[in-house]
Amino acid sequence: MSAPADNAVRAGVGAPRRARIAERTLRTDRWWVPPLLTTLGLATFVIYATVRAFVRTAYWVPEYHYLTPFYSPCVSTSCVPGSSHLGHWFGEFPAWLPLGVLVLPFLLGFRLTCYYYRKAYYRSVWLSPPACAVAEPHGKYTGETRLPLIVQNVHRYFFYVAAIVSVLNTYDAVVSFHGSTGGFGFGLGNIIIVGNVVMLWAYTISCHSCRHITGGRLKHFSRHPVRYWMWTQVTKLNNRHMLLAWITLGTLVLTDLYVMLVSSGAIADPRFVN
Repeated sequence: MSAPADNAVRAGVGAPRRARIAERTLRTDRWWVPPLLTTLGLATFVIYATVRAFVRTAYWVPEYHYLTPFYSPCVSTSCVPGSSHLGHWFGEFPAWLPLGVLVLPFLLGFRLTCYYYRKAYYRSVWLSPPACAVAEPHGKYTGETRLPLIVQNVHRYFFYVAAIVSVLNTYDAVVSFHGSTGGFGFGLGNIIIVGNVVMLWAYTISCHSCRHITGGRLKHFSRHPVRYWMWTQVTKLNNRHMLLAWITLGTLVLTDLYVMLVSSGAIADPRFVN
């Protein structure tokens, strides 16, 4: 059979090799539950993160130097005093521009092009396909060869930026060990912030691109023992990439929510030292 003129492959219920049945699927179980839950989970995070990125309130706790990751780095003169750990690189931002705009688009790109997230939203949001033995509703498939999906091919470069942002988050975590009266301080907020940074590092370096960078092009592992060891460690994390992808969505929301509650005075930060 010759390929269609537009080089697209017929798919879904119109696929040439699909059994000639009227039903979309013969499955009788609730196959639609996993894609539904995935859609709800992703939508919840996107809505929460979008609102928090634009509200510009309760993102900094001056007493303990807690900064939410959604606003790091805060490098505009629009940032509240003390929250600009790296100084002011820009002047006032208009109200419609998030204060974390310097890195948020790259982090969004890193997540959107992530191999796991592609699988997640392709199957749940795009329904391509929604489940095993369930035909997708689309009439053709062009792969990741055209806009907008061709952007998926730059995932490696988003990984580089995400690694730099993880360094910035680590710096924020170190700065957060600040006491209310100066010097070293340690509270519940530090545990949450550090825990989030650890999970973000685990998710970032478990990336498939990181695995390929460390040892994907080596032909003789025995000649590169250091890179082989790095590759094996990244591979162990890569096996849990899906789990880490979801955990980090939760830790990001938890960290931001905690900073917001402490900053707004809704709760007090339990202190262990200073």
